[in-house]
Order: sequence, then C-alpha cells, then structure tokens
Amino acid sequence: MVGARAPRTAIIDIGSNSVRLVVYQGHARLPAILFNEKVMAGLGRGLAATGAIDPGALAKAQTALFRFASLAREMGVATLRTVATAAVRDAANGGELIACAESLGLTVELLSGEQEAKAAGEGVLSAIPDADGIVGDLGGGSLELVRVRGGRVEDRVSFPLGVLRIPALRERGGKTFERHIARMIDDAGWEGRGRGLPFYMVGGSWRALARLDMTLAGYPLPIIHHYELTPVDILRLSRTIPHLSKARLREVQGLSSSRAATLGDATALLGVLLKHLGSSTTVVSAFGLREGLIFGDLDARTRALDPLIVAAREEGRLLGRFPEHGDLLDGWIAPLFEEEAAGDARLRHAACLLADVGWRANPEFRAERGVEIALHGNWVGIDATGRAMLAQALHTSLGGGLDVPAPLAELATPAQLKQATSWGLAIRLGQRLSGGLAGPLERTALALNEKSLGLAMGETDRGFYGEAVERRHSALAAALGRTPERISRSEGG
Repeated sequence: MVGARAPRTAIIDIGSNSVRLVVYQGHARLPAILFNEKVMAGLGRGLAATGAIDPGALAKAQTALFRFASLAREMGVATLRTVATAAVRDAANGGELIACAESLGLTVELLSGEQEAKAAGEGVLSAIPDADGIVGDLGGGSLELVRVRGGRVEDRVSFPLGVLRIPALRERGGKTFERHIARMIDDAGWEGRGRGLPFYMVGGSWRALARLDMTLAGYPLPIIHHYELTPVDILRLSRTIPHLSKARLREVQGLSSSRAATLGDATALLGVLLKHLGSSTTVVSAFGLREGLIFGDLDARTRALDPLIVAAREEGRLLGRFPEHGDLLDGWIAPLFEEEAAGDARLRHAACLLADVGWRANPEFRAERGVEIALHGNWVGIDATGRAMLAQALHTSLGGGLDVPAPLAELATPAQLKQATSWGLAIRLGQRLSGGLAGPLERTALALNEKSLGLAMGETDRGFYGEAVERRHSALAAALGRTPERISRSEGG
C-alpha cells in the first residue's frame, strides 16, 4: 500500500543525546515523514563520570516519552517501535527509563552496540545504495563503525566514544586524545580499513558540522545529504571553530545551540578517525539508525528498489495529473539517449516521473516550481550534481526554455546541463503530443539517425501533430543537432 492508504508507522528513538519521535507513512521503501520531534534530554551527559543518568535528564526523557506515546496513539499509528541505545544500555539506572516506557505501553528494544552499528550501516545503504566505504555513526554515548559494500553491511564495531564522552578525553591533551583513539581503532583491527574509501557520516553532530561548512563556504544548495568534506576541509574547520563567535554560529541555518556546543569535539574525533582509517573523503548521510531499522525489516525485493525512483514516482502520483504518464514518457524518449550511462538514465527517469508536478502553479512560475522541487525535495540516492541536472530538465520541460537558472551552473558542468536540457525538451514534446494520455505515446515513436529526428506515427494519429507539437519537435531536433522529420508508423517500425 502507498500514499494516504498506507498505515502509519513510528519510531521512538531513546538516544544518548536526544529522545525523538518520527511518524512515517507511504511506500515501504521510502516512507514520508509525517511528524518529527526531538527533545535534547542529554541522557549520556556525565555518564562516564557517574555511571548513571542524571536525574534531571531522566525526568526530561520521561516527560518526552509520555508526550510521544500520547501523540502516537492520537495519530493512529499502527506500528510503534521504541529503541534505546548506549546511554540506557550503559547506565546503572537505565532500567528506570525502560520501566517508565513500559508503564506507557511501550516495549523498549535495548539495542546492543553491534545492533546500532548494523542499523546505521543499513540506514546509509537505504539512502546511498551504492555506498562502498566506512560508515561512522556518532551518537551521544557511542561511535559505531561499519564496513558497507555491495549493498550489504559487513564488519562493524562499537566504541564508547559518543560526543558527550569526548570532552573528558580531550582534557588530557590533543596528543593523548589521538593516541587513545588510535589505540582503540588498532586494537579492534580497524587501522587503515578505510584506505582510499569514503567515510559516510551519520549523526546530528557531524551533520551540524556539514551545515557549518556550507555556511562558511557559501555553498549554494543547503542540502546536507551527500555533502562532501575532504580531510583538508576537516583540518580547516578544526582550526576555525574555536574562533567562531556565538553570533556567527547563530547564522548557521538549522544549527541548534546544543549541537553548536559539540562541534569542536565532533571535529576533533573526525580528524583522528580519518587519519587512522585512511579514508579519502567524507560523505554526509541524512539517513541513519532509524531509517536503517525500517530498511532492515524489508524483504529483498523491496530493499532492491531505487529510492530516488520510488520517491519521484510517489511525488508524481500526488502532484501530477496523470500518475502513469512518467514511466510512459521515459520509455518514449529513451531511444534518443541510448548511449547514456546508467546513472544518467535514472536521473532522466526521475525527471519524467516529476514532469507534471508544476501544473497547479501559475503558468509564469511552473518552471520555477520544477527547479524548487528538484533542488529542495526530500530526495536520497542523488547528489548535488544530480539535483542540478534534474532541476534543469524540469525547468526546460515546464516552459523555462534553454537558459540555466541559478544556482545550477555552480553544481553541474555545462555538458551535464545541456544533456538535461535535451531531456526536458523531449519530455515537453511527449507531453504536448499526447496531452497526458497513454495512447498517443504507445502508438508513436521517436527515431534518431545521423541527420534527423524522426517522429513516427500512423495515419490515424496524424491529427495529433498540430502547430504546438511541430514547434516542440523542431526545438528538440535543433538541440540534438538534427532536422525534424515526420515518418509513417510503418516506416518508423
């Protein structure tokens, strides 16, 4: 079941830094978030020194659980999963919070470090299916490292290195801190395990670090998923952060004061990890433990679905006029782009699925609406360059012409944007020819040869070739360096 007919599911995540409720609904492969709220309870703060959760933090978490259980019940959540991680697992009084949850009708799963690591790895694979490297999930109480490759979670390990534990370790001095981390990595057999591979960053503190770098660098796309930081960037940030004023930090969109306080510690740990794992770059993942728990429960067939295509198809179904039209369009224009790489073909498919999302907008702003959806949509399985190409295709298909709207030229090359423009022109032709109907696309075909772009149709369909269709046929042919040609269906196959 998909869309509004699907049951609502939810996860209450009792973490070392925050307690969070997320409610989902939609396609099982990538359900949409209906509600998301967190309380920064700080259960892991002071745990290393006392061995117990602070009474104030415990009370804050209990209040959050009461609210979240009530909200889930009121929202008609069909399946509610409650999980707890390092702080509850390690604290002498963690049982008190579990007992509180059970009194509210919640069944708490106390995840082991290995289970946390597996869920974090599967969360990254859910959002970046071709991920090949080391996943690092930095929570308040622990750090999980996971080797992902070929769509699978391989080795994993958990360390007591949560962001709330790091200040005490850093008080001993920078060299002592690095030796301590290096010894833990080496003892676990992970020294050099990421040599030349990307390091996928999961966790609120590392996401906050990415937000900070975006602001300092003036990055034109405020989307943290798939944002990359090199080891040189990390070193620069480690030197910059101590000198940033509170006023400057407040300018960072989405950066809370609690996360700002952890930036220095999170950066210090990251720098040491990259050095001793040998990772070549970092990639931020918007998905982590909660998404990994959902992904881990799916059957193999559903897990194998492309998250970008699933999300684009669902968005097209909700916002477009003709839900099945996107897949038909993709098949209709595909003969023009047979030489494209598989990665480009899936972007083109996503553009076809989203090609009708701007129809409700004022005609003067349809192209702008398409760009906004492509750039700022809640997509995964796509990087910034892919978003820019998707945006260019939608811009052109929705009447924006051949110009390149800002900031696409900063995110993709001219050749990539030209390619996406051709997709947009082809989509635009198919939509005008068919009027959104299946039949005209099923009975006609495009044929590309050295000199011409042929549109093959039977005699009974010649009436579809009006003035507007002719203009769009000519525009697409010109973009492909061909002349437009009409051919009979029998000649065109």
